[in-house]
Amino acid sequence: MRRRYQDYYEMSYGLNIEMHKQAEIVKRLNGICAQVLPYLSQEHQQQVLGAIERAKQVTAPELNSIIRQQLQAHQLSQLQALRAPGSCRSRPGLSGSLSKEDKNGHDGDAHQDDDGEKSD
Repeated sequence: MRRRYQDYYEMSYGLNIEMHKQAEIVKRLNGICAQVLPYLSQEHQQQVLGAIERAKQVTAPELNSIIRQQLQAHQLSQLQALRAPGSCRSRPGLSGSLSKEDKNGHDGDAHQDDDGEKSD
């Protein structure tokens, strides 16, 4: 029983610290928004104020859902990048076999000047 109490206490303490961190981040971001807002056009000010009000109304389940969707999209894009044909990340040995022309992005007939421009 004592061990469970200690575990819950540690979790509670960790969550409390995280909440304070998040509150500090919110306070700082609010300050930045308040400083930048007057420099925006009237139309953009209304858009920002609307976005801020919407952000204040986001619930925990909505936030969890958004995070889950973003994680899934990120994981999907990583998988697609690994499966892409010609991807050097999916076949690490391939990058060492590229010819000098392939690495430089041209076929050897044209050359680049010192300032980066191509000439024939």
